[in-house]
Amino acid sequence: MNLHGRRNKVGAYLIMTISVLALIMSGTPSAQAETNLHTIYHVYMDEEYLGSVSSKAVVESEVDKLIEEETQKYKDYQLELANDLTYIEEDVFRAESEDDAIREKIAEKAKIQAISTAITVKDEAIVYVKNEEVANKVIERFQQEYVPEAQWKAYQENEDASVDLKKDESKITDIKMKEDTSLQEVVVDPKDILEEKQAVEFLQKGTLEEKQHEVQEGEVLESIANEYNLSTKELMELNEGITEDTVLQIGQELQTVVTKPLLHVVVEKELYQEESVPFEKEVIENDEMPKGETKTKQAGKNGTSGFLYQIVEENGSQKKKETKKETQIKKPVKEVIEKGTKVVPDRGSGTFAWPTNGGYVSSKMGQRWGSLHKGIDIARPDNLTIKAADNGVVVSAGWDDGGYGNKVVIDHQNGFQTVYAHMDSISVSAGQKVEKGSELGIMGATGFATGVHLHFEVHKDGNLKDPLSYL
Repeated sequence: MNLHGRRNKVGAYLIMTISVLALIMSGTPSAQAETNLHTIYHVYMDEEYLGSVSSKAVVESEVDKLIEEETQKYKDYQLELANDLTYIEEDVFRAESEDDAIREKIAEKAKIQAISTAITVKDEAIVYVKNEEVANKVIERFQQEYVPEAQWKAYQENEDASVDLKKDESKITDIKMKEDTSLQEVVVDPKDILEEKQAVEFLQKGTLEEKQHEVQEGEVLESIANEYNLSTKELMELNEGITEDTVLQIGQELQTVVTKPLLHVVVEKELYQEESVPFEKEVIENDEMPKGETKTKQAGKNGTSGFLYQIVEENGSQKKKETKKETQIKKPVKEVIEKGTKVVPDRGSGTFAWPTNGGYVSSKMGQRWGSLHKGIDIARPDNLTIKAADNGVVVSAGWDDGGYGNKVVIDHQNGFQTVYAHMDSISVSAGQKVEKGSELGIMGATGFATGVHLHFEVHKDGNLKDPLSYL
């Protein structure tokens, strides 16, 4: 509706009936001479009486002038008078002009506003722009802030719809506003209308809302202020009584502010990633293996699978990630571990077994080369494995500086101890329970040895004994 239409839509016409009409109707010459009446218009603006004018044109020309002045400041805007004007017509004998006074009042009270488009949420305007075209561009640019340019273009052109994704590639399946937005034509002060870029920035900044922060260990005013993008001064202004010298207490609550978005852009996308799939582990009990021992029967290997994820983001923050499809690329190999369950007695039977696989006694216990040879030497076995002569617990296993080289000592928990020396390598450790016939290590020539052999000793209640008396 144009300006003049709005002015006249509520115009009322009041014609005063005066007694002189009776004289006019009488037809007398004297009566006709006195019928020279003048029409005036009483002007109301928003129900406030301003006065009377000789013509509506007085008001309309003043309004046109005001609109023209505002148009110079707000070019390209469609401006109109926001006030309601009402005219009441009256015929009078004498017309006293108030035209100039009415012009001044209109100039003072008139509100010139612009027709604009509001972006609204639940019928509440959040930003005003020039028109619907600009409003749609603002929403589009706001959405683009949270979508990479290439993906936005592909989405708009529907290029990715049927494309299979490669490793670490993604594609957008939907872009929408979380809020139910609408566009409405409204009349507002032109100062409140934002340009396209300004409107996008306004939507990005959002509004501030208060939030309580509970002080954690190690936090100070500066670190808390930085967390909420505030200066230390601003944080102190929000909390009366807090100064730079205040010692914060753990659990103390401080008043802060956080940004609350006006709108939320919801982006749904698909992401394809190839990820390592951990192998399963299986433990098999072995009743022939001593308890506490384990052996890898089959080494585990991770597999690889391709995962197609469905991701939902709001203003760039991931809110949901679900597996839409999984495709196996390389099957994982299960790890199989054998676990010993056999209980090995730590007490010897009192009967010793031969500590090697065959072989012969190359040197007996007794005096040799001017000193006591404390045990027997066994050489040339069928293989070089050295075995425990009876059940027991390893007392020590390692290098001996006294000439024994690599040495193992076993306490059979019944008064007997046995010694195994000159070993090339040791496969047991101190504190370990060993079973009669179990491997202790490999025969060698470490320490003071003239060749590869096992030096074997037997001790009973701390006294040296001849091994051949027990084997």
